[in-house]
Amino acid sequence: MGLFWRRKSSDEFVTLGLNQPRDSAKESAKPAEPTEAKPEPATTFPDIVPATAGAGPTPVPVETKVAAPPVRTAPLPEKQVAPRTPFATSVLGLNLSIEELQAQEAALEQEFSARFRRAVAATRDSLSERLDTVFSGRKQIDEELLDQLEEVLIAADIGVPTTLEILETVRRGIARKQINDIEALKQAIRTELLNILQASERQGVASETSVPESVRPYVMMIVGVNGVGKTTTIGKLAQRIKAEGNDVLICAADTFRAAASDQLAIWAERTGVPLIQQKHGTDPAAVLFDSLKAAKARGSEVLIVDTAGRLHTKSNLMAELEKMKRVASREVQGAPHETLLVLDAVTGQNGLEQARQFLKVAGVTGIVLTKLDGTAKGGIAVAIAKELNLPIRYVGIGEKVDDLMVFDPELYVSGLFGN
Repeated sequence: MGLFWRRKSSDEFVTLGLNQPRDSAKESAKPAEPTEAKPEPATTFPDIVPATAGAGPTPVPVETKVAAPPVRTAPLPEKQVAPRTPFATSVLGLNLSIEELQAQEAALEQEFSARFRRAVAATRDSLSERLDTVFSGRKQIDEELLDQLEEVLIAADIGVPTTLEILETVRRGIARKQINDIEALKQAIRTELLNILQASERQGVASETSVPESVRPYVMMIVGVNGVGKTTTIGKLAQRIKAEGNDVLICAADTFRAAASDQLAIWAERTGVPLIQQKHGTDPAAVLFDSLKAAKARGSEVLIVDTAGRLHTKSNLMAELEKMKRVASREVQGAPHETLLVLDAVTGQNGLEQARQFLKVAGVTGIVLTKLDGTAKGGIAVAIAKELNLPIRYVGIGEKVDDLMVFDPELYVSGLFGN
């Protein structure tokens, strides 16, 4: 954890703390913030608070800066620091020692863990309550306990096939005397869940580093039905990939829905990422073609492609998706390099059928699971990984621009069990 996307090499660009939520970033970035820092020019959208708001002193007006400093009869308070040069910023971290940088990275890791635990809190509370009921007063494992355990796992949306496989492994462990008490049973379940999630990373695209950096642009195609959070996911992806020092471009290829381009334009303005769009009804493949040309002309590292929010039963829209993939592959080697399917965690098992149909046509390489914080059935992540055999790349845990996180199987499982 820590890196959101492929970060540029250290001699090109270095980020530190850009994946932190705004509140925690205030504290960790405060010592390194220059006393006369200007607001970031990229945050020009009227609804977005400038990045320096609340994170340090208000920039001093120009006329005050050039005025002679007042005569002081007492030493400066300890909290005040000498003005820093523009190069000694908290973003570059050039004014910090290796130990200080490592401490900030460690704090960032802890914050990731805390946010992930909060995201699965509803699922954990539901699962823990049910497990406590099952294990209450029991000192030995019998068939009745296993039957009740099966109901608990299915209720958490882990799914029937996955649940049955987990319990079959547990039964083998009991027969071999490897599982002989309740704590060993809990640990066996945790291990099975983690194994399922980690095994799914062997298929699809588990990391953007699988594509050589010489291939530009790296094309990410985002698919999914309407209402799952596709546009929001694109905005968050663009923001975070840009924060790692990459030039990002967004392609508004959802030309079937009139409001789609307008919504994407809002996110593009918020994040300061250029958007390629055309009028409603334009051939989506034509918009993609223009976007690919523009990305190559400006040397963009990443192109994020929005596609029409389609029902998996609409054959004409699925055919359009295939056409877009052919156009991308002609213009850029291996494109699209990732095809991310956005699924709503709240829909649970219903989302699996959508995914199965998209897999047939779209060549999905990974999953973005949104609204994980809004359901007590977050076990759907395990069912998706097992039945689709695809990695969960990112999870949405809120509505803010930084509420999209890299999925971490170990954090997820430990979050479900509360430790």
